[in-house]
Amino acid sequence: MAPFGDTIALTGRALRKYFRNPSAIVPGLATAIFYLALFGNSFNPQNLIPSSSSSGGSALQAFGGAPTYITYLTAGVICLILVFNMAFGGIDLVLDRQLGFLNTLLSAPITRASIYFSGVLQNLVKAMILAFLAFGVAFVIPNGLKLPAGFGILNFVGIFAAFALLGIGLSCVFTALALTLRSIDSLVAIVNFVTLPLVFASGALFPSSSFPGWLKEIADVNPITKASEAARLLIVNGTLTGSNFWTFANDLVYLVVFAVVLALLGYMAARNALKAE
Repeated sequence: MAPFGDTIALTGRALRKYFRNPSAIVPGLATAIFYLALFGNSFNPQNLIPSSSSSGGSALQAFGGAPTYITYLTAGVICLILVFNMAFGGIDLVLDRQLGFLNTLLSAPITRASIYFSGVLQNLVKAMILAFLAFGVAFVIPNGLKLPAGFGILNFVGIFAAFALLGIGLSCVFTALALTLRSIDSLVAIVNFVTLPLVFASGALFPSSSFPGWLKEIADVNPITKASEAARLLIVNGTLTGSNFWTFANDLVYLVVFAVVLALLGYMAARNALKAE
């Protein structure tokens, strides 16, 4: 139980710092508002196709039958928020190294695993808070999120289970990266190089069926696509039957494997980096 207790204690320290600085939440929430309210309305396919109810309906059929583009977009925007918050969440860990706090932890009677998994957990909690807030924002913006009849608590749990699994995998890899690097500049450079291709080579913002063949193959194995697709099925359809249910189940299994594999790889990379201290 000691490693678990150490992990919780270190996570609590990081979260106390986070909650004492409300401005830390604002940029993530502003990102949700920007993409949902501005991107979701300015790039609405109903606005891009000449006015005709049949044309508009056909356009939205390409988006899984969502009643509005923002309904389709909500899952993708939350995935985007998870990506960027996990990617930049490691800055605190790099600062801990630069300020000497990491050396203090390494000399303390705690396990290396607790240092790594506390970083994973604190970033996951922060990102999931923003995910809940973004889901609420989607309801209140004009022409926003519209849930189907019969949408219930199990749908909500399924949606955020997909987000949490994506978040765990991303947090594991970016936490390991932050513990490996020695400077914030290096972390920011790598994050900027990786995150945008990761998002745009996915079905987060647009259906991957519209991509060229080579890009569709990449998008179809991208965990962001799997998480946004699984959440979107519940957001648009509510109760799942037939092929939709199996698609959701397969996506969730894929995300479980993704989270477990990256947790193991991330832990091994972080352990080696911390041994080198």
